[in-house]
Order: sequence, then C-alpha cells, then structure tokens
Amino acid sequence: MIMHTDQGFQYQHHSWKALLANYNATQSMSRKGNCHDNAIAENFFAHLKAELFYQQAFTNTEDLANQIQDYIHWYNNQRIQQRLEGMTPNEYRNHALVA
Repeated sequence: MIMHTDQGFQYQHHSWKALLANYNATQSMSRKGNCHDNAIAENFFAHLKAELFYQQAFTNTEDLANQIQDYIHWYNNQRIQQRLEGMTPNEYRNHALVA
C-alpha cells in the first residue's frame, strides 16, 4: 500500500512513519508548495463527503467501512462524469487504454 499525503507536519512525525511501517505501507508526499499533486484525491474526497458522509448516519465502524467500499465501487463503475466525456472512471480508463 502507498499512503500519499501532503507535507503536513503530522505526516512527517516519527509516530506516523512508525504506523506506516507497522502496516508495511510506503510513504509518498506531494512536492512542497504544489497543491496540484493532490488535486485528484482532494476532488474524490470532496465528492465522498458530499455524497456519502453528509447524507446518512452510520451505526458503527464496520457499517462505515462497508458504505465507503460500496461508494468507491459506485463511483468508479456507475457515476458518470462530465469531464470524462460522460463516462465512469473505469469506462474512461478502459477507453483510453484501447485508443
């Protein structure tokens, strides 16, 4: 797993690095002062919050995890996006690979 973050101080702290090491995760950070590095992730999480978190309550962490997994599947396979020529992310990726 790769954990990509900005260069916030919390992501440079030894306890964060130890946590990543505990899970065999590789740390990746955006370039200093380049907000565009995280633009795609920021956009996705803005949609996740607006379309999932703010719309319902969760009974427990397992419910939350299941709902997030369902949302990611829906987002990638059913949610059409105008900026992707009216395709879902997976359709657009497959279209680009064939072209």
